[in-house]
Amino acid sequence: MQPLLEVKNLTKYFTVEKGLFGRPQSVVKAVDGVNFTIYPGETMGLVGESGCGKSTTGRLILRLIEPTSGEVYFKGKNIFQLPGEEMRRLRQKMQIIFQDPYASLNPRMTVGQIVGEPLRVFGLAKGSELEKKVRQLLEYVGLASYHARRYPHEFSGGQRQRVGIARALALNPDLIICDEPVSALDVSIQSQVLNLLKDLQKEFNFTYLFIAHGLNVVKHMSDRVGVMYLGQMVELGSDKDLYSEPLHPYTQALLSAVPVPDPKVKKKRIILKGDVPSPVNPPSGCRFHTRCFKCMDICRQKQPEFREVKPGHFVACHAVG
Repeated sequence: MQPLLEVKNLTKYFTVEKGLFGRPQSVVKAVDGVNFTIYPGETMGLVGESGCGKSTTGRLILRLIEPTSGEVYFKGKNIFQLPGEEMRRLRQKMQIIFQDPYASLNPRMTVGQIVGEPLRVFGLAKGSELEKKVRQLLEYVGLASYHARRYPHEFSGGQRQRVGIARALALNPDLIICDEPVSALDVSIQSQVLNLLKDLQKEFNFTYLFIAHGLNVVKHMSDRVGVMYLGQMVELGSDKDLYSEPLHPYTQALLSAVPVPDPKVKKKRIILKGDVPSPVNPPSGCRFHTRCFKCMDICRQKQPEFREVKPGHFVACHAVG
């Protein structure tokens, strides 16, 4: 099967200060050489601490921001080489659900206008046909047709996120990037939105890149999971492999923090020492070595290769044979 999306050595550096004559003083290495593929109909989870580069990776894939280097192939086309009009047409097949369901919706527009805007912009529907499609989209996400006349501030957080999902569905995309779509919602509402996304995927065969903080949320959604740390991918594997046999010490630490619903089960918690280093000045060698409980001398000197240690399971760690 041909991959729907291929990310090759994707890199994004941000200049944060400028000195005399406009010379850059410091550079934030937000994304630094990330590689992965996503196949049609699957969900790939992307997890890591705040500031590890997850959301930046998602925005680079959609070309909402331009990369420093690297390539992203969508259906075999390198999106960074596409001219303006061709990229605009391709955007119909690549959509995003944002983290904040209120900030991502225009408060001056009704829900009907928000959901129908992609159809109007691309000239796919107008008049009564547009109204009909908006009603259908609202029903798909569990809202009523009369909600089209209301404004975003009249809805709860969960309902607003459903509006954002309806907007993302409007153009019938192949790839939807879910950028922490439930992190701003109450726990009681999170499961409803996650189940909605899974139901929509079954019905329309969407492909998801699901970005989140919590491994427990990603486990519920994903077929494969990638773990990022300080701008780099440190482990990538199927959900079964990653949760049953995590190889990277960082992944092991993250999984040890996931709560278990059975009070009789006691887990050994792995507490990482120190703080996450600055992406402006990342450590030499392995970027995780300053907090790693398996650190060796080679970890301080040489950056580990992101390699396949068994079929479909990749890791960047000197301690893994």
